[in-house]
Amino acid sequence: MIAPALGGLDDPTGSAPPPTGPLRRVLAGLARAVASLAVAAGVAAGGYATRDHWVPVLFPVAKEPSDEPADRAEAAGPSERVRLTAQAQKNLRLTAGPLKAETFWKTISVPGIVIDRPGVGDRGVVAPVTGIVARIHKVAGDTARPGEVLFTLKLLSESLHATQTELFKSAQEIKLVAAQRTRLVASAGAVAEARVIEADGQLTRLEVAVKAYRQELLNRGLLPAQIDGVADGKFVGEIPIPAPRIEDWRSKSADSQTDPAVNSSISNLQSSITNLQSSIVEVQEVKVELGQQVQAGQTLCLLADHQVLAVEGRAFRDESPLLERAVKAGWPVEVDFEEEPGHGWAAHGQTFRVGYLANTIDPDSRTFRFVLPLDNQSRVIEAGGKALTLWRFRPGQRVRLLVRIEEIGDVFVLPPEAVARDGADTYLFRQNGDVFDRKPVHVVYQDERHVVVANDGSVPPGVYVAQTGAAQLNRTIKSQTGTAPAGTHVHADGSVHTGKH
Repeated sequence: MIAPALGGLDDPTGSAPPPTGPLRRVLAGLARAVASLAVAAGVAAGGYATRDHWVPVLFPVAKEPSDEPADRAEAAGPSERVRLTAQAQKNLRLTAGPLKAETFWKTISVPGIVIDRPGVGDRGVVAPVTGIVARIHKVAGDTARPGEVLFTLKLLSESLHATQTELFKSAQEIKLVAAQRTRLVASAGAVAEARVIEADGQLTRLEVAVKAYRQELLNRGLLPAQIDGVADGKFVGEIPIPAPRIEDWRSKSADSQTDPAVNSSISNLQSSITNLQSSIVEVQEVKVELGQQVQAGQTLCLLADHQVLAVEGRAFRDESPLLERAVKAGWPVEVDFEEEPGHGWAAHGQTFRVGYLANTIDPDSRTFRFVLPLDNQSRVIEAGGKALTLWRFRPGQRVRLLVRIEEIGDVFVLPPEAVARDGADTYLFRQNGDVFDRKPVHVVYQDERHVVVANDGSVPPGVYVAQTGAAQLNRTIKSQTGTAPAGTHVHADGSVHTGKH
């Protein structure tokens, strides 16, 4: 049966009979097998296309160790530390210093000004006689040493000319009477002794007159050598006006002071004057002109000696008990001259204490004044062939006085840039190489220049903490811990950037 059926397949007419039952079953099985293969191929293709989604779930792979350093991986997560490169520290100008427990004084700030000490700092030079200003040797801004000529006056005083004439006449009469007495003594016995006695009396009267004339001329400003010349007939038509001796000036001024603290300060200053430079005075103002006629006693110029100054403070009435307590306790007053770092002057080293408290109140400003002695510093520079004296502190300079009112012991005193505030928390940053650890601390007191931190064990003494850049370091840590505002990021140099461009 099978052979004829198979043989029918080769029939060229194509009219083979339909397959019989067994053949039909074979063909159906083949069709099912082909369909199964097609479905399996489709499933395989779909699984291959979606392999990125289901392979990690069915076959998890262990994560290989990261090549990043452990410190960076730790800093990337929530942490209380930040690592900064050397370049970032330079960009932030970070400085670090050890914590040291010390005593801090609360103070009140009082405005002040540098002034000339009355009766000590300035001095006027007056004309000793009536005359005409013939020459002005020193002008405003010039310096003068003791004995240097400031002005030359042409004499117009009739009394001075008369005194010179009388001195010359008396000096010549002394010579004549002395010669006459010599002759009388030589002819003793021939001349009565009464005539010798008369000559002696005349000599005595003339010598007294000469001494009086010389003293008057000396008081009028003539030098001893000039007075000797007048006695020989060399009359003086012009007189020089020299600069006074500064040592005598200071000592006389010091004698007029009644405050012991002021006297002590001036005495210490005078004992330190060992060179000529400290005797230099400055011509502050010239009051006359060439050819001007001046009267005896008229001021020619003002000289300034800025070596001895004072600081005058102005306080309100309700601050007087604090100042009185500071004076009574002998507490020093800190004077902030508001000088820039690197000003080139040596350390001053003076301890300032209140030397005077006023008992009156200015009705306009409603303040009372108090004074602190100030010893100045100077240096001489050469400019244009002239020596110029430059003073460190100058009258009119504004200062700030810090008067002590309360003592706080066993605390850390830091600059304001060393502390970062974040809400109610305050932080210091402990340095450990390139790593800065954030440490919460308790701030006891703060003013414009200091932050006082309690020594309560939060940070031990002796450790190094950042003295600057604390706010930038805190922003950097907040950006690492995810507490920065959305869409922002902070770089290690403290700069903040948003995701918007």
